[in-house]
Amino acid sequence: MAMLSSVVLWGAQGQPQIMVEWNHTGSAPSQTKYSAAADISPSNVGRLDLAWQWRPKEVPLPDQTQPGNFQATPLMVDNVLYLSTPFNRVVALNAETGNELWTFDPKAYLDGPGLNLYYQHRGVAFWHEGNESRVFMNSHDRLFSVDTRTGELVTRFGQGGYAMLREGLRNHDNKTEMRQSSPPVIYKNLVIVGSSIPDRLQYKGDPPGTIQAFDVRTGKRVWVFYTIPQPGEFGNETWENDSWAVTGHVNVWGPMTLDETRGLLYVPTSTPSSDYYGGRRPGANLFAETLLCLDAATGNRKWHFQAVHHGLWDYDFPAPPNLVTITVDGRRIDAVAQVSKQGFTYVFDRVTGQPVWPIQERPVDTSTDVPGEKPWPTQPFPAKPPAFTPQGVTLEDANDLTPEIKALALEHMKKFRIGPIFTPPSLRGTLMRPSNTGGANWGGAAFDPETGVLYVKTSNYVYINQVCKNDGSDPRIDGEYHNYCTGIVDTPTSPLGPIPITKPPYAELVAIDLNKGEIAWRVPFGEGNPAIRTHSL
Repeated sequence: MAMLSSVVLWGAQGQPQIMVEWNHTGSAPSQTKYSAAADISPSNVGRLDLAWQWRPKEVPLPDQTQPGNFQATPLMVDNVLYLSTPFNRVVALNAETGNELWTFDPKAYLDGPGLNLYYQHRGVAFWHEGNESRVFMNSHDRLFSVDTRTGELVTRFGQGGYAMLREGLRNHDNKTEMRQSSPPVIYKNLVIVGSSIPDRLQYKGDPPGTIQAFDVRTGKRVWVFYTIPQPGEFGNETWENDSWAVTGHVNVWGPMTLDETRGLLYVPTSTPSSDYYGGRRPGANLFAETLLCLDAATGNRKWHFQAVHHGLWDYDFPAPPNLVTITVDGRRIDAVAQVSKQGFTYVFDRVTGQPVWPIQERPVDTSTDVPGEKPWPTQPFPAKPPAFTPQGVTLEDANDLTPEIKALALEHMKKFRIGPIFTPPSLRGTLMRPSNTGGANWGGAAFDPETGVLYVKTSNYVYINQVCKNDGSDPRIDGEYHNYCTGIVDTPTSPLGPIPITKPPYAELVAIDLNKGEIAWRVPFGEGNPAIRTHSL
């Protein structure tokens, strides 16, 4: 794992280009991922050379504590890079040389091995006012305030430099069950964080998701929003049989987005526990798999849109919403666009929450062989833009690279339940496409404000959505049915090993014209798995 930097390019007149900062993981709080920098172009990208590289040098510990993947997007402010590492350290680097300026180590690894993706982290947040500047890092159950000049804790923040993220929250007694994966959002004097409860926790009363705001100077909590509504709150009735009280998750593990001018916070949420079995949580389950719009100053809900009712497919909203300004039928619209694992792009007026194009509730298959499960009878389908990835599985999708491969693929596919998107999970396994990793995932989309085009990298793989009766092998799971039983596999590889059972392409780069609500173009993306490219067939 390493961070790479290319050499500085020079403008047409032989002068260096003006420095363009990147002070937010998505370029700006609007998460456009757009930059006005003109240094790199199609004509010179092939001539880039390596200027320097930096490695975090974090390795597994003797107690089997594993660092996360190195997935941070560095910030660049005043020629300094700020980033988080696989063990949740914060590092400042000289942007020109890669030299390490300072390191802050919260010693997160002392929490031990943890559950899946326990140390995964994707960046930090930067705050500046007057002569003061801070980097905020949310690690597990703490939010740290670090002085950007020294790399030391700002001791007047919270408890000597950090605020506790689980203090006073419902069902958050165990610190190893709280996790953070995306950087905070800064709004005026507030630093706002989400939550990421591990999917493996599936017991009655496991922790619910939250969004919390803290004062940037004092570390005092200003507001908290529970993503599973409590009694008296909007949406609580969508958790039938009082299932709100025993259900967890509905995480905010993806990055959030901010309209700084209007003070509106856009929050993508995840599936409740368990991801694939909802027998213990009948109902539509707000605010799971929902795009929430909150007042950033108070945490009050402005509007919401639920993309999956009673989720059974792990179709979390994984990516930050993109704030876009588009022209539709001659009307200029400040909108928010949310890409999804299921391959839909949902587009709304960012103030009112009204869809830019109609979103229809359509009947979906609710037949199931899983005892106690009650799939929701309808799901929302946007009229525009079209889905940016194939949805559902039929026998026509069998890989037909050769007649022999097609025959083997068909034989394997017939072992499972197949059908359109939102076909429920089953005891024998349902072939699900897009898979639980998308479609889109945490990389999200990028928006070009000059053209109105949204770009998204999409995956096209099949997942086996299978649940089974609890065999008692995992003490963290007490539901009657779940998806972690011994012997369950989630990738339907054919007898040909790494060759997928469905046709390519398996990844694409897709351009969506948001002024028209149409796919502008799509091209296969990447070279694919080496095991496929070098296969003897």
